[in-house]
Amino acid sequence: MPRDSLGDVEHLVLVALLRLDGESYAVPIMREIALRAGRDVARPAVYIALKRLEAKRFLTSRVGAATPERGGRSKRFFKLTKAGARQLREARAAFVNMWADAEHLIDDAVR
Repeated sequence: MPRDSLGDVEHLVLVALLRLDGESYAVPIMREIALRAGRDVARPAVYIALKRLEAKRFLTSRVGAATPERGGRSKRFFKLTKAGARQLREARAAFVNMWADAEHLIDDAVR
């Protein structure tokens, strides 16, 4: 697999970030994935995906201000980059192309 290809969780994380106005931290990303995909992704899996996506330069991160409700700890915010948005567009196009004229095949396969 090419280095820039997206794993399943990476793809979900990038789409969640896109839906969250392009910037968020891990907990809302996990909620968005659960809400939209109906899938509970473990917190460590999300953090691993975020780290990989940052290494691929599909997102950047910054440390926010410390908050009292977090016991004085700060949150790390992640932001979708232009390269990440382009990769999402390419991944979506690949899936759409794969599914083109194939929906009837899945219906046949489950009968």
